[in-house]
Amino acid sequence: QVQVVESGGGLVQAGGSLRLSCAASGSTSGINVMGWYRQAPGKQRELVAVITSGGRTNYADSVKGRFTISRDNAKNTVYLQMNSLKPEDTAVYTCNARRTAAWGLFDDYWGQGTQVTVSS
Repeated sequence: QVQVVESGGGLVQAGGSLRLSCAASGSTSGINVMGWYRQAPGKQRELVAVITSGGRTNYADSVKGRFTISRDNAKNTVYLQMNSLKPEDTAVYTCNARRTAAWGLFDDYWGQGTQVTVSS
């Protein structure tokens, strides 16, 4: 089993910055994609940013140029640096660790989520 634990959420004013951290532990062999998703009240969960073990990244258009995802493979930890935060970034941010396999199969492991609130 894989445990995923996030930290770093909180309240910040618009234009401010926050850094989220996420650590995966347990049976982490084969975890090759980690990333962040978010869900605002009344909205569906959406991808924010993901990173592969090789360092390839993908960002939602809404956060490009403002958020940066990075990863420490040795620690199975992923970070999300969020700058120039906007009120519309307010959401519960949840970390995901994915183990991919052949034939398009994968196992997803999710954290509990951390609240990010951006005040105007």
